[in-house]
Amino acid sequence: MFRAFDISASALTLQKLRMDVIAQNIANAQTTRTETGEPYRRKVVVVREEQYVKPFEQYLQESIRGFSGGGVKAVRIQGDPTPFKRVYDPGHPDADEDGYVLMPNVEILREMVDMISATRSYEANVTAFNASKNMAMKALEIGR
Repeated sequence: MFRAFDISASALTLQKLRMDVIAQNIANAQTTRTETGEPYRRKVVVVREEQYVKPFEQYLQESIRGFSGGGVKAVRIQGDPTPFKRVYDPGHPDADEDGYVLMPNVEILREMVDMISATRSYEANVTAFNASKNMAMKALEIGR
């Protein structure tokens, strides 16, 4: 029963991290120069399934029952490799000799879609967490 809480909690933590990264991307959508000298590069969260260390027999029993999940975990935050946009703006301080400025590879529309997705996933995991909590409470009431 407590494993369901752990799985929901890991998903909640992950979705909050995703929302933070998306907010950072939106905030830097017009940043043309960073410490490295290039425009801001969009960041994405790399996710993997969380694996619990357990004996082989437990893995076997879970595979028979059809459950082997252990939640999710953010592995790293990495830069999006898509190229920067070139915009003609000869008056910009970061413009090259041809008048073009390299702009960040952040698309606001994509970020908003990702933010909605992360928000909906967060809400779904809150609902799952509350459902698990209610089931545990009902089980305790039955035991009275």
